[in-house]
Amino acid sequence: MPLPTDRGRLRVYLGAAPGVGKTFAMLDEGHRRLERGTDLVVGYVETHGRARTERAVDGLEVVPRRLLGHGGASHEEMDLEAVLARRPEVVLVDELAHTNVPGSTHAKRWQDVEALRDAGIEVVTTVNIQHLESLNDVTEAITGVRQRETVPDHVVRSADQIELVDMSPQALRRRMAHGNVYAADKIDAALSRYFREGNLTALRELALLWLADRVDEGLERYRAQHDIEATWATRERVVVPVSGGPESATLMRRAARIASRRSGGEWQALYVTRQDGLRGTSPDGLATMAAKAEELGGTFHTVVGDDPADAILAFARAENASQVVIGASRRGRVSSVLRPGVGERVVAGSGDIDVHIVSHEHARGRSASGRPATHDLGPRRRLAGFVVGLVAPTVVSLLLYATQDLHGLPIEAMSLMMVVVATALVGGLAPAVLSALASALLLNYLFTPPLYTLTVAEPENVVTIAIFVAVGIAVASVVDNAARRTAEARAARAEADALTVLAHSLLTSGDDLDGLLSSACRLFRADGAAVLRREAAEEVVVASCGAPPASVEEADMSAAIDEHSTLVLVGATLPATQRGLLNAYAAYAKVMEERRLATVAELERLRLTELDRTRTALLAAVSHDLRNPLAAVKVSVDSLRSTDVTWSPEDEDELLATIEESTDRLIALVTNLLDMSRISTGSVRVVLRDVGLADAVRTSIAPLPGGERIEVDVDPELLVRADAGLLDRVLANICENALKYTPVDARVRIDAAADGDGVVVRIADSGPGVADQDRDRLFAPFQRFGDVPQQDGVGLGLAVAHGLTEAMSGTIATEDTPGGGLTFVLELQRGKGA
Repeated sequence: MPLPTDRGRLRVYLGAAPGVGKTFAMLDEGHRRLERGTDLVVGYVETHGRARTERAVDGLEVVPRRLLGHGGASHEEMDLEAVLARRPEVVLVDELAHTNVPGSTHAKRWQDVEALRDAGIEVVTTVNIQHLESLNDVTEAITGVRQRETVPDHVVRSADQIELVDMSPQALRRRMAHGNVYAADKIDAALSRYFREGNLTALRELALLWLADRVDEGLERYRAQHDIEATWATRERVVVPVSGGPESATLMRRAARIASRRSGGEWQALYVTRQDGLRGTSPDGLATMAAKAEELGGTFHTVVGDDPADAILAFARAENASQVVIGASRRGRVSSVLRPGVGERVVAGSGDIDVHIVSHEHARGRSASGRPATHDLGPRRRLAGFVVGLVAPTVVSLLLYATQDLHGLPIEAMSLMMVVVATALVGGLAPAVLSALASALLLNYLFTPPLYTLTVAEPENVVTIAIFVAVGIAVASVVDNAARRTAEARAARAEADALTVLAHSLLTSGDDLDGLLSSACRLFRADGAAVLRREAAEEVVVASCGAPPASVEEADMSAAIDEHSTLVLVGATLPATQRGLLNAYAAYAKVMEERRLATVAELERLRLTELDRTRTALLAAVSHDLRNPLAAVKVSVDSLRSTDVTWSPEDEDELLATIEESTDRLIALVTNLLDMSRISTGSVRVVLRDVGLADAVRTSIAPLPGGERIEVDVDPELLVRADAGLLDRVLANICENALKYTPVDARVRIDAAADGDGVVVRIADSGPGVADQDRDRLFAPFQRFGDVPQQDGVGLGLAVAHGLTEAMSGTIATEDTPGGGLTFVLELQRGKGA
């Protein structure tokens, strides 16, 4: 037996909803403990009248409950004092969030549990996720029901063990439909309200995520206790260091995409500030980054450290991160060689953490506009080369002349050779040749005997100067050729990439001309692009991007799409070698236009086919369903007008009833046909206002034959936003359909409940139901299922109900009725006065 000073352990069985089996799991654990010889009692268990749960209590010692009077009635509560006096090793206490009856020792049952633990008694208990205080608002938003009984999160978090009792929403609904959770009279209401599949799925996910967070807390405690620094990638955690520069948003978006690839992934933005606080981002910049991180679904953190790489790795290991996303360095190549950047040092020290180096428009080698810095020899670069080719040899020669006592001709020649190589790197071949000649003349004039003349005394010096000039020209030629080849390779790569994108888009994309033009503007670096179509004597802009030209004459480049359309660009020019790429864009634009026209033609064909099918079905149905009631009316009228037969009053009444019934069928048929025509032409006029749902239901079912078999459970004060006349037609058609398929000895049930800003109306029959493969065509015109007599309608009732419901901004769907049958689920807007 535990000592009074030892605090008892707590084990919690957590469920997403009532009925998943928490209490049964708790009792099963009690039997296991009892078989092991543990002194165990049942402090309180709520069986809810479930036979299987009641049988699970058998064999366990149950502490008698305490009777308390309140509100003129007696209530049973757990007898805390009796349990404490009994002092078992383990006590089972159901429904941790329960509120005790006034007069109990504590107001809440979780306080009783805390008292038992303080006494050194281990407690096994149960709780549903919706009863946790921190999730109360969330579960109310999901289910529409606010839980009055809650338990503080810290009580459940303090548990030594938390076990999730899980069950799929479909399995739980089947349990309810079989009567294993609630009594039969409560099943339909429960399934249509709290226990809808969407609600149960959301609650289940909430329970799994909450428990996953608790598991993470336990894992971190374990790692801290055992000094484990290695990354355990149990969940995708991404750390993205940001500097506050313009590339920070790009890096955070990439981290968000990486984290979203796996369910439960999370990412954190990290800013490292120096300890001296001399350099860093402004508070406004930090606030902007934090807001961006929150917008993208991440969190923002700041740490202090003089070495950013060490701070990043320390934070990543502390957070058990599996990946680090870092931007490519903005420093130059020379700086990177002299001293490795943050990215290089993070990669070197990352160990088992994956590191992604993400390129961006501000990385080294890229201009502010995001375009790669070009290495082809443009006019400015050649001009700079000529300047360097003239100035640099002169400056270097003067420096060498001033220090000529410290070196000889070889050093002087190699120094000027370096100037020639530098000139070649800057300006290419022509400036380098000029630099080589100037350097050779200066070398001869200042450093080759006889000095200060262009005469060369030693033959070997002539060879030296000649080799000097030749090497300089050779190096310049190599540099110039490499620059040109690099530019050509870059252009070919861009063209190949563009053609690849075009080919892929042709197979997978839709008719997005604007996207095509945006791609052309980026590739050709144009200011604007457009597709112009000549109509009569004018050029019409079909699609455009940027600042497009208004005519072909204003364009800098153009390519014909077809005889009427042209692709034009402004602000860019292409050499002849790249005209093929522009023509490829024009060809793709032509394919897109042909695809658009084919789609329009196909839609028109489908429309005409459906119209023809509808006309055929209408003629076939109407020819039969009009002929029967008209024939009945004709025969009855002829019989009444006949003078050859004397009819008794009973016979006359029967003939008049036949006329009345046939006329009603004709009126219903014509009304449905007119409604269907109005729906198909979009001419339904809707006047939405607050309508009392209960009155509308009673009005719609009153004239229906067999209407007395309909049970209505609708709150008289419930209002919907609808057109009263259209709502009457919708309810009448659905109820009439339900009565047709429901056996005469069975009933149709109508109930309704508010659901946020909407109202859900459920009309459930107990007929044969509809197969899953037939659900899609249930609301199509002229559809008939089951064994309804052929003369009973043309199959327009549900199609009309569906069209009128959508006209009122509502929806209508179907699901299986528990126990057999079909349930129509009608969702309408909730009335403003509701």
